[in-house]
Amino acid sequence: MICIYRYEVSDAMKVIVKFLGPIAKDDVEIEFETTDELKSAIRSYIDKSWLDKVAVAVNDKLVKSLENVKNGDVISLLPPVCGG
Repeated sequence: MICIYRYEVSDAMKVIVKFLGPIAKDDVEIEFETTDELKSAIRSYIDKSWLDKVAVAVNDKLVKSLENVKNGDVISLLPPVCGG
């Protein structure tokens, strides 16, 4: 696990981000203060070709927004599924 974005501010929150399937990245721990900081940090880890295609889950529940992420949550980026 890689740690990024350390702040000396007490309002900082920490989450784990998991990149599943063919995205093939190691899990990362991200510390952030605002939702925009969190989104920016996630974007820095994911290839732009995946950015508009992934579904996002927080604590194993699909979400449309990261606005309600809390300290200690686990965010999973889920690529589209193909098959028959």
